[in-house]
Order: sequence, then structure tokens, then C-alpha cells
Amino acid sequence: MVMQPPPSAGFSDPVLESQATFRVLLDAMARPARPLPLAGVEAPPPPLYATTAALALSLLDPDTKLWLDQPLAKSPAVRSWVAFHSGAPLVTETRHADFALIANPEAMPPLDRFALGDERFPDRSTTLILQVEAFESSGTHLHGPGFAQPLSFDARPLPSDFWTQIKANTARFPCGVDLILASKDAIVGLPRSTRPETG
Repeated sequence: MVMQPPPSAGFSDPVLESQATFRVLLDAMARPARPLPLAGVEAPPPPLYATTAALALSLLDPDTKLWLDQPLAKSPAVRSWVAFHSGAPLVTETRHADFALIANPEAMPPLDRFALGDERFPDRSTTLILQVEAFESSGTHLHGPGFAQPLSFDARPLPSDFWTQIKANTARFPCGVDLILASKDAIVGLPRSTRPETG
């Protein structure tokens, strides 16, 4: 019988580090399209970023259903780590997910395949966490709540029609998904109220 190694560590101080991560996340959602540094979890199982792991530990619990994209779902170490540290049940249907972790945004399902909420319960939607390589200060002009003036922003890699999907997502407000983009050392919030100018 092959013994599996124990999952890698999570937060060294679960309460304080979870609270600190959540405060950064709240700030990122209140100030969209602005990268904010985020201390991550040390040595999470690849391809999970340290920042993504910190978000997962702050947001997931046994009552939150989680969907993993293929690069994450096919990793026994990632599945074991998530189960051990959060207890979040994994789902295979995107529409059943409260949260989605996505390591390969270019191959992700369209946003409208996730839970979008409804008029009575717009909060019953999926929050997507996308791992990206880098943020860029040039690209699509974004505006909406939390913007004193429009900001130019982009990230890579993303689906080729990402901003068109975001525009359609915003049109569903107050329904729609919320997104968090995570690089290896920072996060960006893109709430459903963020409006892109796509021409």
C-alpha cells in the first residue's frame, strides 16, 4: 500500500492570517482593477499559487461548494490540500459552485455557465478566482462603483473574449459572477458592477 504524504501546511496562524487576507480581499473588491499585494500560503501544492491558496483558506468551509478547473482537479495533492484545510465539497457542475478556482483562464468555461444568482437572491452566484501571470496597466478602460475615474487594466493570460464576457456579466447586475484575479504576489477584484468599455 502506497502511503500518501500529508497535505502541505496552510496558515501558520489561521485566525490572524485569514483575517488579514480577507481584509485585502474586501479592499480589492471595493477598489476594482487595482493590484493589491497579498501574502500567500507557504508552499501550496502546484499549480496552486500561494495567493490563491490564501484566498481559499479565507473563503472556503464545509458549507461552500467548490469547482476546480482541470489542472487543479487532476492533482490529487490539490484536492487533498483543499479537503484537509477547508472541508469544502467539490462539485463537477459549474452552476452548483459557490467558488471556482481556475489555474488556466484561457480554457475556462464561459462566465454564464456558472451560477448567476436571480432577482430574489443575486448573492447565490459563483465567485471565480483566476490565476494569472501578470497584471497590466494598459488595456481595457473600466469604470463603475469604486472608480473615481476610469482605469485602464488588463491581465494575462485571459480568454480572448474575456472583456466581452465581463460586459455581458455587468449587464446582468445585480446578478452575475464576481471575479478575483490572483498573480503570485497580488490580487485584483473585478466585482460584477465593474463596467468595461469594449467598443
